[in-house]
Amino acid sequence: MSPFAENAVSLTNNAARAFKPAGNADLPVVQENVVNRELSQLEFNRRVLAQAEDPDTPLLERLRFLCIFSSNMDEFYEIRIAGLLEQIRGDGFVADYDGLTAGQVHALISKRAHELVAHQYHVFNDVLTPALAAQGIRFLRRPSWTRSQAQWIKAYFFRELLPLLTPIGLSPMHPFPRVLNKTLNFAVELEGSDAFDRSSTAAIVQPPRALPRVILLPAEIAGCDYGFVFLSSILHAHMGELFPGMKVRGSYQFRVTRNSELFIDEEEKKTLREILQGELPHRSFGDAVRLEVAANCPDAMKTFLQQQFSLADADVFPVNGPVNLVRLLQVPDSVERADLKYPVFRPGLPNALFAQQDMFYAIREGDILLHHPYQSFAPVVRFIEQAAQDPDVVAIKQTVYRAGHDSALLQALINAARSGKEVTVIVELLARFDEETNINWATQLEEVGAHVVYGVSGYKVHAKMAMVMRRENGRIRRYAHLGTGNYHAQTARLYTDFGLFTCDEKMTSDVASIFNQLTGLGHPDKLAHLWQSPFTLHPALMKAIRRETEHARGGRKARIVAKVNALLETRIIEALYEASKAGVRIRLIVRGACALRPGIPGLSENIEVRSIIGRFLEHTRVFYFHNNKAKDVYLSSADWMHRNFFRRVEICFPVLDPQIKKRIIAEGLKPYLKDNIGAWEMTPDGYYHRRHGHQHAYSAQNALLDMLS
Repeated sequence: MSPFAENAVSLTNNAARAFKPAGNADLPVVQENVVNRELSQLEFNRRVLAQAEDPDTPLLERLRFLCIFSSNMDEFYEIRIAGLLEQIRGDGFVADYDGLTAGQVHALISKRAHELVAHQYHVFNDVLTPALAAQGIRFLRRPSWTRSQAQWIKAYFFRELLPLLTPIGLSPMHPFPRVLNKTLNFAVELEGSDAFDRSSTAAIVQPPRALPRVILLPAEIAGCDYGFVFLSSILHAHMGELFPGMKVRGSYQFRVTRNSELFIDEEEKKTLREILQGELPHRSFGDAVRLEVAANCPDAMKTFLQQQFSLADADVFPVNGPVNLVRLLQVPDSVERADLKYPVFRPGLPNALFAQQDMFYAIREGDILLHHPYQSFAPVVRFIEQAAQDPDVVAIKQTVYRAGHDSALLQALINAARSGKEVTVIVELLARFDEETNINWATQLEEVGAHVVYGVSGYKVHAKMAMVMRRENGRIRRYAHLGTGNYHAQTARLYTDFGLFTCDEKMTSDVASIFNQLTGLGHPDKLAHLWQSPFTLHPALMKAIRRETEHARGGRKARIVAKVNALLETRIIEALYEASKAGVRIRLIVRGACALRPGIPGLSENIEVRSIIGRFLEHTRVFYFHNNKAKDVYLSSADWMHRNFFRRVEICFPVLDPQIKKRIIAEGLKPYLKDNIGAWEMTPDGYYHRRHGHQHAYSAQNALLDMLS
């Protein structure tokens, strides 16, 4: 094990040993046997970063994983660390389910995060940059610019950059400017006086966000196929042009990450949309939670910046390279080297839709399963588009959590409303970082006469449901699509998800009841098939786990297999521990944070936890219970987290068709249990080790691409 990996294990182990949980009557007694959520999330980010080091991953995809790691860390600080700092400023001594206070967690995380970021820049500078250069893809640094490169870059500066830059000298008349969340900025040290005899020694330069962070030089100037220069390098080289007659002693890039949670006052006498429209402009100016600054920045300047943002030493990150590696995502997009990227694939179609274009006819013939991204998302769009055009369709209802800026599916709903159909859309305005997009869609839908509902106060609508009511033979038949992922055509090519089309009367009746519950008032109906948060999903899952426990105690075969994005809810964890002790074999595929500790003798020795990291982001939620040979299979929009069970509207639906059930087991579970390339296995201390070195290499994602695309 590498020193880097050993330190990761040490941190998690020390966290477990150093802090014993205080008693809390509101929590199950499992605290000392759970992993802290934030530490577990950092472990997930470490697994993503490891993809950037993996020589078996195509080179440009390794750079992409490095950028994804940066993006993940940004959101981690914007949301999770921001929440911890709020707790510390308030009552930071209240322990979470794991027994750690906010201050203790923050101290552990800060040390770990610094190590991860330092390792990230090592990977960028010492691993990826040389490997890219060997392939004719170079980052041109200032000391190595040739005369022709310097001339081209200078011309670019005067033509494209200088007209857009506004230097701000710091003085009593010009206080420190507002710095937007996650933007590139420069702190400039100056010497001398200006035309007004002002002798400010510091200034701030804020390049507009619209400027690219890497610029591609012509090949004949670059001296290689793809030569990129950082925007920061260009500005460093020409910073003196912004301060004529003064001497620039140094310029240092920095970047501030801010709290991005929105404050929603539910007692305010405004609609949720009005509140959000007032709050969104302030997101870029929330409390600072992290400062990234160039490693060569003098201590005095770093301290000055740190004071401006009221940050502790633990929240300051000196970095050896560009302060925003996320923006390097444009590099793999700009380089036309198919041999350095994942192979292009064409999503397939299920047999039922190969020759049949009529979605309603196909669904009447039997339930249809789509497995994204291996199978196309186009049938989902076609389902709504055909409904919008079909004269026999009288109404369409759909939930929208994330749909994207340019959604053919949402446009089809708009067209349906324009044509006079009854269209009801439940738009979740509080989908984090998609609030503005969803407000825009809600506005467009309302303008054409659609009924737009924003869900239930205090509960995010995270369920993925679409329903079409069609008049057939003198009666209304309902058709439904239920999914594990968003109605988002772009992410459907990047995320793994299942979607089910059905016109089963009981299933669609359940869907209709949930829609009526969300748009109207009253108590929930008793549902025939669907489990729903915040009402029946958690109790139903607990019942299914306990039933498996009783089968094991009765000497019968008992098995649970579940695939989720996160496992954090303590009562579910406690029930799984009890099942393990009874002899239930439990295999969990958890992509991200997992609070459960597997493999502890006498507690969880029958539980295995693995995480799959690969080309696609694993997003499916599949629950399997052996149930005395019944082999129950459920698909869900919900992860096993407190928020999903109790603060969101989620659905979980059984797979009734025997052939589709076999498909889900064969595609959604077995390959992931067999994977020994993208799989990481969790140890009792919360650390993960990678499954490598097997004679017969097997990748679940590659196998599914071969099978379905």
